[in-house]
Amino acid sequence: MKRQITLTHEFVEYIPDELKDGTLYVSMPFATVAHKCCCGCGKEVVTPLSPTDWKLIFDGKSISLDPSIGNWSFDCKSHYWIRGGKVRWAGMWSQEEIDAGRATDQLAKERYFKAVSTGPTATDKKAGRGFWQKLKWW
Repeated sequence: MKRQITLTHEFVEYIPDELKDGTLYVSMPFATVAHKCCCGCGKEVVTPLSPTDWKLIFDGKSISLDPSIGNWSFDCKSHYWIRGGKVRWAGMWSQEEIDAGRATDQLAKERYFKAVSTGPTATDKKAGRGFWQKLKWW
């Protein structure tokens, strides 16, 4: 069983050269979060914040990141969620699952940037409706 880890966070402008174990460094100007891998291997993990990468949730006390952190290019291949400043270990993935996840991520990026570059879609036009119509459509 993996050990329980609680992470602290620091809001910084620039990510420091030396990262401390157990600390999430959040740079809002650069839309980036960085930390040392939670398995203890010492590798730096960088999670860019964007509509097609990670999302940051700050509840005033702790940080959560979504989706999970899958360090597939590291020897450790660690996989975990960061929820409320705590590490929740996730299952290991096979190479097939890793490849499928990467392909899904790439497709999401392509769709997002195509939509951004081509203008409003039918879904965007529905967003122009009133609150109740949006809620009903959702």
